[in-house]
Amino acid sequence: MRELLRKNIANLTPYSCARNDFTGEAEVYLDANENWQDFVKKADANRYPDPLSVAVRKKVEEVLGLPFSKTVLGNGSDELIDNLLRCFCEPGKDSLLLMPPTYGAYKVFADINDVQVSSVPLTPDFQIDFPSLLDFLQREKENRSGEGRLKLLFICSPNNPSGNAFPLDEVRKVCELFDGITVVDEAYYDFSEKESAVGLLEDFPHLVVLRTFSKCWALASARVGIAVADEEMVSVFRSMKYPYNLGTPSQELALKALSNAGEVEKGLHLIKEERERLAAELKMLACVQTVFPSDANFFLVRVTDAMEIYNYLAGLGIIVRNRSKELHCGNCLRITVGNREENDRLLAALAAYKER
Repeated sequence: MRELLRKNIANLTPYSCARNDFTGEAEVYLDANENWQDFVKKADANRYPDPLSVAVRKKVEEVLGLPFSKTVLGNGSDELIDNLLRCFCEPGKDSLLLMPPTYGAYKVFADINDVQVSSVPLTPDFQIDFPSLLDFLQREKENRSGEGRLKLLFICSPNNPSGNAFPLDEVRKVCELFDGITVVDEAYYDFSEKESAVGLLEDFPHLVVLRTFSKCWALASARVGIAVADEEMVSVFRSMKYPYNLGTPSQELALKALSNAGEVEKGLHLIKEERERLAAELKMLACVQTVFPSDANFFLVRVTDAMEIYNYLAGLGIIVRNRSKELHCGNCLRITVGNREENDRLLAALAAYKER
């Protein structure tokens, strides 16, 4: 890992904030230049948050089984993705590898950080194209120069926008083939029956697994992401992240959700039930050509005319996403599994589409 790090990150002396210098309990805090007044009448709103999110990470270990020493929290997974690029990729020299169609933010963060993006597309049925991947990685290794190299490879599983998760043995195979940092984004993991890549961390110290509270845990507005990685890599992430990157309200919401895991599990069951029902009903509609299998809380649906149907639904106040411009996704809409009433409204609108 040290060889893959940017030299300035490997040699970084981290900023030590006030809450790093003193981590115990005291009666008088005069160390962080905070305002002693609380104008919004919210406990500790005038105090900086715990920079290491210790209470949340302990609860994450207790509830999710993700080891405390191997986790770091971010302001959503997006911050963690951006930090990965800033840790490992030298701007204007290094590159990362994507397997499109996939989560669009990877490329955006690469562009922001001046990191070249290479692609080995998924097959038309959204599976990893291993012959092409192996060929690309071999050629990349043979053509390396001192000016830069391929540092990161992203796997989104379950994949956005296709919805399918990749079997653990395939993720393992990618980790074996690639000598850089493999990042497995498991934002939708909870909705899947596939095994998590977290189980591979002991065998592959160059693996990073991302999780989020935005989906299954219903905390999209709180912006709480989790990176799970080898302890050495986690220590690097902590050294270069913003000092107080996750606010106290977000940490409190995460703790509240983790303390209510039973209700979250019931909610997950409801979404899975609706996912099964929605898939069956969508397949019966005249305007629907294909409902792709989903391990997530959404479907990729190929329809007769994606743009026309998108505009039609929007006119009825029903918003989906048109993914037609993505590779292999011609005339495809991405439809989130809503509650029963929302799903019924969608189905009724699509059933009436050609009758209007």
